[in-house]
Amino acid sequence: MTSQLKTGFFLAFLTGILLLIGQSLGGRGGLMVALVFAVAINSVSYWFSDRIVLSMYGARELAPDDAPGLFAIVRDLAHRADTPMPRLYLIEEEAPNAFATGRDPAHAALAVTEGLVRSLSPDEVRGVLGHEMGHVVNRDILIQSVAATIAGAISGLSAMIRWGAIFGLSRDGEDGGNPVGALVMAIVAPIAALLVQMAISRSREFGADQAGARLSGNPMYLASALSKLDAAARELPMNQGSPATAHMFIVNPFSGGVLSTLFSTHPPIAERIERLRQMAAGGREW
Repeated sequence: MTSQLKTGFFLAFLTGILLLIGQSLGGRGGLMVALVFAVAINSVSYWFSDRIVLSMYGARELAPDDAPGLFAIVRDLAHRADTPMPRLYLIEEEAPNAFATGRDPAHAALAVTEGLVRSLSPDEVRGVLGHEMGHVVNRDILIQSVAATIAGAISGLSAMIRWGAIFGLSRDGEDGGNPVGALVMAIVAPIAALLVQMAISRSREFGADQAGARLSGNPMYLASALSKLDAAARELPMNQGSPATAHMFIVNPFSGGVLSTLFSTHPPIAERIERLRQMAAGGREW
């Protein structure tokens, strides 16, 4: 329950940022418009966030005949987790990566890139899919998907405000808004949204690693996969999608540079691998 309350606070904070942007733009009227928008975006996020994210990456749903090996792995993982079989999607992307989405285990979907299937061994693919099934079992998928949708909306609004400032919009503030405050919010809001995404993702990646290691049958499957995925992300960042969805992937798909490392939505790969190695050494714990 503590984790759920913490996550609820984070999502409420993201919604609060939207309200502050509205108030800065249009005073009380802007606040009311932002409130309606926030309710709408939360509703849309709950019911359609999985479709939004999957369409953002051009993910194509797979049939069992398209990828029998993947289906066999996921079917076994779902059986071990005692959860419904999720839908499988393929993203035409060379960068190896994967994510899970959906509002609950009964409506879950796993998406993998072509690069992941080609570059990892079957055991490593099993480790990655086990991690994503861990997010499904731990019910992280709704939280991550909703956070991505709201953070994307905040980034879009902030960009609109910055462009408006460049072209001299809302200079007089006669509508009750605060142009200076709106511009400040346009700069601060995306950073605040990123910090919330980091807090949500970092606390849940370790849990998904642990659950995934147990489901896959060997923590070293995932440890080996993470090492390869981390190296690949540095050399081949994903060339599509939005940074607002970075926290959904098993490794940050937009890695590169000092700032990216400093503001990463994921815990350090070395620490994740070390925890998995400790699990493997412990034996009985998994």
